Amino acid sequence: MGPVPNVTRADIAQAVRNPLAFIAERWTPTQRTVQRAALISLVMTVLIVVTGGAVRLTGSGLGCPTWPKCTDDSLTATHEMGFHGVIEFGNRLLTYVLCAAVGWAIIAARSQKPMRRSLTRLGWVQFWLVMGNAVLGGIVVLVGLNPYTVAAHFLLSSALIAVAVVMWQRTQEGDAEPRPLVGKAVAQLVWFLVAASVLLIAVGTVVTGAGPHAGDSSDVPRMGVDWEAVAKLHAVLAWIVVTLTFALWFVLKAVDAPPGPLTRTRQLFLILLSQGAIGYVQYFTDLPELLVGLHMLGSCVVWIAVMRVLLSLRERPLTTADLPAQADDSRLSAV
Repeated sequence: MGPVPNVTRADIAQAVRNPLAFIAERWTPTQRTVQRAALISLVMTVLIVVTGGAVRLTGSGLGCPTWPKCTDDSLTATHEMGFHGVIEFGNRLLTYVLCAAVGWAIIAARSQKPMRRSLTRLGWVQFWLVMGNAVLGGIVVLVGLNPYTVAAHFLLSSALIAVAVVMWQRTQEGDAEPRPLVGKAVAQLVWFLVAASVLLIAVGTVVTGAGPHAGDSSDVPRMGVDWEAVAKLHAVLAWIVVTLTFALWFVLKAVDAPPGPLTRTRQLFLILLSQGAIGYVQYFTDLPELLVGLHMLGSCVVWIAVMRVLLSLRERPLTTADLPAQADDSRLSAV
């Protein structure tokens, strides 16, 4: 058994006053550790979106009929609430897992040496988006699954995914000024693609809000629009995004662009085709729950792929100064 570390009152006071600085003084993660932490927070963000979709598709949206407690008398789901209570409460518990993942990413970024404030800020942006979305999720329950609040809940999750993707990408880069890899015209085309993708996701939430999967077996109000008309508009926007992606791929090949943007664009194109196939099959088979869930997962994957195309248009090479100053040590020397 090794020697017991000498922890002074000053150490305890520092840990209480500023725990991040306390850990950072005693631990330096490797570059790979920081990258993995950022990736885990991204994966957890997608997972909680998918499980949120499962809550809606199983009719468990009001499995816990109030918030922040599950019932007026219980913080957790009770046996009498059955399957729906377990599903809804399980999704709430995943919020804590997501907070832990984001917290780990913040700690890893803060402990890297030299400290990269840009990474730490991105981690904190994720944290506050998670907190905001948790409160919004509570409001969704309190207003009886109002479809407009459900749509806002998903859109805020999409913003969280975007920030998580940026942080993951930034862990693989340095802090120098970005060097563009394509011309201004190509960059503008990509921004049109991003804007069309945002509109596609937004209209998708309207399709959900007007569609048959209300999230509960009770009479939940739906958006007062023609569901089939909005679904067709969603399909048109999807084809616009596919067309813009194909045009971008063609332009990148024509200008002999670097392999990074080309590869990311090709990946996006293939993902869009798969997502479109799922979308059409679910439409013509009366929206089976499993396919709708896969389509929600596909929406997250499409958005991640779009962000990766955007971020591939420039590079920030890692330099020696950007790398951690010492090897990873999973033990904190003063704890």
